[in-house]
Amino acid sequence: MSHISSGVEYALHCLLYLTDAPAGVGEASVRDLAELQGLSVDYVAKLFTKLHKAGLTVATEGARGGFTLARPAERITVLDVVQAVDGPKPLFDCREIRARCAIFGDTAPKWATSGTCSIHAVMLDAEKRMNEVLEAQTLASLAMRTVAKAPRTYHTDIVKWIDNRAASR
Repeated sequence: MSHISSGVEYALHCLLYLTDAPAGVGEASVRDLAELQGLSVDYVAKLFTKLHKAGLTVATEGARGGFTLARPAERITVLDVVQAVDGPKPLFDCREIRARCAIFGDTAPKWATSGTCSIHAVMLDAEKRMNEVLEAQTLASLAMRTVAKAPRTYHTDIVKWIDNRAASR
């Protein structure tokens, strides 16, 4: 089981489409974003409910309404999206197994349980470093990577696709 859900991956892809051109369209409906990626509208709507509650997106009204980013892509980190979609969850849940050694009987000695468990300490460090990496990456940096590797026409095609769908509503 993954620590970070597939919902985070789908949310990041959706948000990349909302970055400013040339990487995205700036505004799109949940329906369009779902169909663009072959996802159910209900699933993407649930993701955007979480993203909106976290202050990462803003709903727009009108015939062409949908969602936009609530702040510039440079100020939305991957960690923001992870926490919005999956909520805050620890990388590791220490069960204090060290206190259950059969040699100790009913009561573990103080030396065995004092301080942070050495295994837990490693996991806390790993979680800290993972969060630092996720916080260092923004939607803007992800969008730049996408722009750099995709053919120029890809981004134009996305904008046209969204615009054509919005115009036909």
